[in-house]
Amino acid sequence: MTRSLKKGPYLDPRVLKKIAGKDPMETPSIKTWSRACVISPEMVGFTFGVHNGRKHIDVLVSEDMIGHRLGEFSPTRTFYRHGGKMQKELDQKAKQQEIDAAKAARTV
Repeated sequence: MTRSLKKGPYLDPRVLKKIAGKDPMETPSIKTWSRACVISPEMVGFTFGVHNGRKHIDVLVSEDMIGHRLGEFSPTRTFYRHGGKMQKELDQKAKQQEIDAAKAARTV
């Protein structure tokens, strides 16, 4: 469910205070814990350090991000890979192809 148009987007006042009157190119990364803050046009060009629960991940705000939330660009979970028998076979094939390519490069 989206936020009411009557209320407008949620803009954290602390984040707006940190960017007020500053130049995006000269300002270092701005640390924030406000993942729910909606990206507004004033934020374009700034780099935000968005907290993901463990550390701050740098997010450079561009025009395409306007209307999205800061937390969308700072993932909280790390994806390693899918497992299982099928994945193991694919890994073995890839490793064998690398070995074959290295042998072919040595002979040439």
